Amino acid sequence: MKVLVVDDERVARNRLKRMLGRIEGLEVVGEAADGKEALERIVELEPDVAFLDIRMPEMDGLELARRLPESTRVIFTTAYDEYAVEAFETSAVDYLLKPVEAERLETAIRKLERRAARRETPDLERLLERIVGRDEPRRITARRGDTIRVFDPRTISRFHAQDRYTVFRHEGHDYLLDESITSLEERLADVGFVRTHRSELVSLDAIRALKREDDINHVELADGQRAVVSRRHLRELKRRLGIPVK
Repeated sequence: MKVLVVDDERVARNRLKRMLGRIEGLEVVGEAADGKEALERIVELEPDVAFLDIRMPEMDGLELARRLPESTRVIFTTAYDEYAVEAFETSAVDYLLKPVEAERLETAIRKLERRAARRETPDLERLLERIVGRDEPRRITARRGDTIRVFDPRTISRFHAQDRYTVFRHEGHDYLLDESITSLEERLADVGFVRTHRSELVSLDAIRALKREDDINHVELADGQRAVVSRRHLRELKRRLGIPVK
């Protein structure tokens, strides 16, 4: 079965491709970063199924799904559950919430295979019930003394590497993690975290200003922290912030 992965986040695309590559019978034949590019790739590659993000530039995943030929099935992958009804109105096979879990992904693929063989229709009511009743899988845990604290990453503005640890600040206190910046980048991409430097990961929603001082770029965050922006990451950060790139 030929698969196309469509997502405007490179990290999310790479993660999904790795997961799909472990499932027997699948071949990832291509990828696209937005709906317009995806249409071109689908005409060229004729995939059996397209994994579509919903919020994308140029053309969102819902509009793209409506334009696809019947021969290309659709499985949505998104961090947002509010589009589920509209998504299934496009005859989507499934609706996976990010970060996608391997077991859930394989279940969607097997469902796709059964539907192709038997021409099954999706059980919308059952799927929506599962989506609405889900447990949020993204959590940050850190030990402080004898207590392990649990955090919603959306309440954190910045992670940065320090020695062998990753550090973040919450309500005026610093916490240490054993998890690397690279691992966090992959896991939290879908809740708006972006890399600004090899040792910095910040929340887009927390950015209040992008400045250049003494030939060094940095962002100022809502909680008063600052994070360095390397030249390598500057262009992509500007794009994500909607700043024109020359």
